Amino acid sequence: MRNTHLKGAQISTQLKESLSKTLDHLYPFAGRVRDNLIINDYDEGVPYIETRVNTHLFEFLQNPPMELLDQCLPYPPLSYQPNSDQVPQAAVQLNIFDCGGIALGLCLSHKIIDGATASGFLRSWAANSRGACHEAVTEANSKTRRFVFDAKAIASLRSECKGERVSNPTRIEALSAFILKSAMLASRSTANSRFVLHQAVNLRRLTEPRLSTYTVGNLFLFASAAYNMEHAAEMGLHELVARMKQAVGSINREYLKTLHGDESFPKVCEYIKKKKMEEVSTHKNLNAIISSSWLKFGFNEVDFGWGNPIWSGISGEFGVGEKSVFYSFYKTFRITLIQYIRICNLETIP
Repeated sequence: MRNTHLKGAQISTQLKESLSKTLDHLYPFAGRVRDNLIINDYDEGVPYIETRVNTHLFEFLQNPPMELLDQCLPYPPLSYQPNSDQVPQAAVQLNIFDCGGIALGLCLSHKIIDGATASGFLRSWAANSRGACHEAVTEANSKTRRFVFDAKAIASLRSECKGERVSNPTRIEALSAFILKSAMLASRSTANSRFVLHQAVNLRRLTEPRLSTYTVGNLFLFASAAYNMEHAAEMGLHELVARMKQAVGSINREYLKTLHGDESFPKVCEYIKKKKMEEVSTHKNLNAIISSSWLKFGFNEVDFGWGNPIWSGISGEFGVGEKSVFYSFYKTFRITLIQYIRICNLETIP
């Protein structure tokens, strides 16, 4: 049963109790990595922190400074942790605003947790929180920038991406192509340099038999499409999308069958070497862009019992490390705010 008028203390108690139930089933999230090979010590648990934020959620979300978002997290995003055997796989910070709204910040280790795994964890936790247990699963510096594309702009881009080899480009393909071409044209790279777009491909739907949506692990591969700078100006968006589709299409069921058996590990190592390392060694002027869409993971549908989040996304400013970070902002009163979803470093879709 949904309760949209809970107080901060009640929300915190509900979150902690339901998190404990969730970890009974998803126990790897409570463990620690040993020797970079196995996960054990499941009784170590998940750190849980509570903070007070001396402002209203509505004011905070009007134009949120990217650097302030990091203060809603239990760890500095993508930070180096010297004692890796003591690093939790997940950590939670509940931020309670003066108005009663909350922001739920999470840090998740990318060693065992990819986007689909994170989605399964959050959905299971949320189901336990609202009592729907049947739905639960038993150092370089970087900058974050926000780009907003409305429905009209996306429709225009999709139309521009159509061509002989691309009849119906998706929103993600259109936006990825636009960002990629913009980056190429804005780059000061020489004509003999190369851009490579790496697109994350979820392997769960491609295995035989098909894996569960909530299978835990880093179960994805990167599909890589390369583009030479000397042809950047005349290359149309439809050509960029066509190469994206070709790269993603190469990671299919038949390809995954070649990774089966006792020789699977050497084959995966060979894949990494050929697809990644050779590009870096062959092309000194390499510019890499990583694309990953979170649209279908359902992060904006995670209901702990007081409604869906009004704003979901990743961290603000960040550095080097191995953690993924995630936010969900909830409002327990009647104010309606705009929904914001930031999808990695590519696009924002309302």
